[in-house]
Amino acid sequence: MSSSSSSAISRLVNLQRHFTPTEMSGREVLKVCPDVAEALSQGEAVVALESTIISHGMPYPQNLQTAKEVEAIVKENGAVPATIAILDGVPCIGLSMNELKRLASLGPSAQKTARRDIAHIVATRGNGATTVSATMFFAAMVGIPVFVTGGIGGVHRDDEHTMDISSDLTELGRTPVAVISAGVKSILDIPRTLEFLETQGVCVAAYKTHEFPAFFTETSGCKVPCRVDTPEDCARIIGNFKLGLGTGILIAVPIPKEHAASGSLIEAVYSNNTSLVSSILFLVFICFHHQTAGNLLELSICTSCCICSLNSPFKKYKGNIYKPIILNRLRVLWGHCSVFENIGVVKQRGFLGKNITVTCVNLLDD
Repeated sequence: MSSSSSSAISRLVNLQRHFTPTEMSGREVLKVCPDVAEALSQGEAVVALESTIISHGMPYPQNLQTAKEVEAIVKENGAVPATIAILDGVPCIGLSMNELKRLASLGPSAQKTARRDIAHIVATRGNGATTVSATMFFAAMVGIPVFVTGGIGGVHRDDEHTMDISSDLTELGRTPVAVISAGVKSILDIPRTLEFLETQGVCVAAYKTHEFPAFFTETSGCKVPCRVDTPEDCARIIGNFKLGLGTGILIAVPIPKEHAASGSLIEAVYSNNTSLVSSILFLVFICFHHQTAGNLLELSICTSCCICSLNSPFKKYKGNIYKPIILNRLRVLWGHCSVFENIGVVKQRGFLGKNITVTCVNLLDD
């Protein structure tokens, strides 16, 4: 072998060592908390949880209390929660109570982190609250098959002009993790979202219904190709990751009827083309007439879209800051009312996700 060839091989080996996920400039590539590491090594049930809802979804200390409650729900019947975040540049799979409190207290100063942001946050030793795409990536990296969240991103309306499509969808198309969610918010283009998922080869199932839910609304008018009625049904589908399809699974769970909003009323608000004052008055009338949190939240979001479209200063906002701008506008209009928090949705998904994960483990044991 020539000296030049030997030198080239040596450089390649050295380069491979630098990128092997065991160390990185003397730091951990990622940190798995002891409870999660032990559960994974023993083949026990582990449920991944995102952290964006903690830092960006509600104020402190309510976000911390909610995070604790969701983890407690997952722990029932033996599942282990793994809240995922990046702290000081280290991806953490599972958080200690001190780390959870720190993340909650950081609030929006922890950067909202999708897959594209991971390298930057790690390189700058920053703090990142993971979205669906980043949480899926890290969950798959350590072998966690089930991830519970509130809702996923989707194809934005008028995407033919903006190309605004959430990275959650492409992640589902390339990462074998089952996502238990409440579907997609009605401010997005749900039919196009489902078409995009079909193109990505993602199995989309709805729990105890044939219709895809729209987060705080039970129905969207869009049918799904797959219906599941029990945790066992879900577990059997998830068990087919062994086929090596390489794609994720989306299991959409409608919000309970007692908290569901009326889709027709939401669309009526969204499509309202009257003045800003008329939009606000219409929203107030509907909110007093229909008193569930789901109604208030979805109607507020949709009416805020009307408000944003009628006010030129809001037209400049595009991409992943659009929804936070809407939510901030809503908080100005309505204060820090619990209407803006999807606590109940996440708790419900946590309960079902725990059952599905435990069932997956039991099926493997059988």
